[in-house]
Amino acid sequence: MRDLLSAAPSKIVAVHLSYRSRAAERGLMPRWPSYFLKPPSTLAASGDPVARPPGCELLAFEGEVALVVGRRASRVARAQAWEHVAWVTAANDFGVYDLRYADRGSNVRSKGVDGFTPLGPRLLDARAVDHAALRLRTWVNGELAQDAMTSDELLFGFDDMIADLSRLMTLEPGDVILTGTPTGSSVVIPGDIVEVEVSAGEATTGRLRSPIVEAGYQMDPFGAMPEITDEARNAAYGASQRGTSQRAGISSPGPLAPDVLTGLGQVSTATLSSQLRKRGLNGLTLDGLRSTHTGQRMIGFARTVRYLPFREDLFAERGGGMNAQKRAIEEIRPGEVLVIEARQEPNAGTVGDILALRAQARGAAGIVTDGAIRDSARLAELSIPIYHAAVHPAVLGRRHVPWETGVTVACAGVTIQPGDLLVGDADGVIVVPLGLAAGVLADAREQELQEEFITERVATGEGIDGLYPLGDRWRAAYQVWLQERTR
Repeated sequence: MRDLLSAAPSKIVAVHLSYRSRAAERGLMPRWPSYFLKPPSTLAASGDPVARPPGCELLAFEGEVALVVGRRASRVARAQAWEHVAWVTAANDFGVYDLRYADRGSNVRSKGVDGFTPLGPRLLDARAVDHAALRLRTWVNGELAQDAMTSDELLFGFDDMIADLSRLMTLEPGDVILTGTPTGSSVVIPGDIVEVEVSAGEATTGRLRSPIVEAGYQMDPFGAMPEITDEARNAAYGASQRGTSQRAGISSPGPLAPDVLTGLGQVSTATLSSQLRKRGLNGLTLDGLRSTHTGQRMIGFARTVRYLPFREDLFAERGGGMNAQKRAIEEIRPGEVLVIEARQEPNAGTVGDILALRAQARGAAGIVTDGAIRDSARLAELSIPIYHAAVHPAVLGRRHVPWETGVTVACAGVTIQPGDLLVGDADGVIVVPLGLAAGVLADAREQELQEEFITERVATGEGIDGLYPLGDRWRAAYQVWLQERTR
């Protein structure tokens, strides 16, 4: 950043809400600007990687116009405020919503991470641009995500912000003011590339390029750790609700590295069940379910809905309109699995073709119910797997009241919490605790390699004594087999 900014900033001031579209998205219309501070250590240059902290899922970008102070400003009038700005450039105000809860709105942890304020790549002379008519655009992987004109969108002018701030604090040369973001910001994942550009007529900053990577460090648990809630997820994804499944096939709403998530999706539930049993966990396999697509795997994070036994008066209150079932479907995120607690009741459908199609359209990875499905032939034509215990033509109102969503449920004999990881294949569905996922995957891969070796030997006529499970007598041969595979 030394090449871009001649003076190191003493502070970075960021505006919470300043664009009409963003304020409308948040359901707020502020009377005046509000601010938070970011440390100068968050500054980064175009091309510098932005590292998502360990355990965090909700890394969100915010394309912004950045102002660089050129002259000291203390209690300046609005009419003279712009004279204290030297440069205009592009910025990206990154933040992790997983940590926003920890600091009561100050954003110290969520937006104070090193490298979370890229600027550049070029500066525009503030004297040569019309600050009321700037264009801000943001792209994610080449697709336009934000596009706003300051002349149309700003709630507060840049001169208002400078005059307001300087009433109580001195703005020093080099200080940076991040002027807020329009609607369109959302979550990005490692592998994504975010670009921001500010232009004034023909003049442009060029595209500020930020490749997203996974952090290469660990975060010790003696302080606040990432927490993912529906509120945080909804705020992070914003109105655009861009899902990572559109780019990576599956999303990771939980704190898992993408390679772990992908790897678990390639391991059989039988192997996962064996590994969890070795860890003393025998109650994570859902019982009595079959899939509409037996040849298809499923992996995703639980979005839960709970049904209670039918009662006429309660169904009248809870069953119509946007009930819990419909809300769960409308809230589902790409890469999530709709999990329905139906008390293993087989005598009424819990989901039909229209709502399942809507879940698929929203990016659901699958549906799991311990009750019945209806419209089974139509459900089998969908691309997502639907695990179910029975088939029945009746609607849910015959046996169920859709009661609540986003709660811990009991499905097919297993306790499932929102955000739990579910893996499914032709054998059924299993829950993999997030904290064990990486270790389970490593051991599962080793188990499947051993079983492949054993299968080859059995196919040639070898007996299973000492071979299955792999015993000491076969260890050396197994190691030679492994070496041959890697050649």
